[in-house]
Amino acid sequence: MFNKSLRYSVAAQKRERHKLLRVVFTLTILFLLYNLIHTFLFSVWVVRNDSMQPGLQSGDRFLVVSSALPFLLRGGNGTIPYSRGNIVLIDKARGTGRNPFMLFLDGFVRFFTAQQVSILGSGEHIYMKRLIGLPGDEVSMSNFVMIVRPADSQHALTECQHVLPPRRPYYTTVPPRVPALWDSALPFSGNMDSVLLGPGESFVVSDNRGSTVDSRTWGPISTGTIIGRPVFRFWPPSRIGFP
Repeated sequence: MFNKSLRYSVAAQKRERHKLLRVVFTLTILFLLYNLIHTFLFSVWVVRNDSMQPGLQSGDRFLVVSSALPFLLRGGNGTIPYSRGNIVLIDKARGTGRNPFMLFLDGFVRFFTAQQVSILGSGEHIYMKRLIGLPGDEVSMSNFVMIVRPADSQHALTECQHVLPPRRPYYTTVPPRVPALWDSALPFSGNMDSVLLGPGESFVVSDNRGSTVDSRTWGPISTGTIIGRPVFRFWPPSRIGFP
């Protein structure tokens, strides 16, 4: 009787271990697939601030196509797969030598929280912005309106004349008139001197021009920090459509 009970106990423990291993194996495969899809194919991102109002509202959820799929992004000038006027997703911490273990751990946390929690504080380095200037462009601002002279043109036009894709109109939020004594050289004033973008540099701005967390204060960004483009808004239901 004792030997029979012992054999049953060992067999039961072995089966339980096999079940646990299968669960761990399944979760590992799902985690790897999630990271592959998130990095190289598609991801879902939530707008968490008002810097892109009125077109994008806080709480909007978007399907984002990764920069690893340039043939799905359409546009570009031969150097990057984007067009002036596109909304892009930027990771300003990309290429800054983040700890690989922390990146892995952050991916693990994101996986089990449906991207609602990040140990790296993604809100501090991941942004949605409007792409205004491409490599080689000359960019300036007058009364909160961006003016762009493309690298292959002698003419400088406003964003609405040249940058704006006619099929995807957007409207900026212009802040109230700034104080009279405010230094006109500051981006906060609505004016900015011309900036010539070098190779591999792009210029991005907020649609809400009262928000200066963009290239007006950062300066030009590395094109390599653009990690994707929102292509479809699926939430809220009343705002479903293309950005």
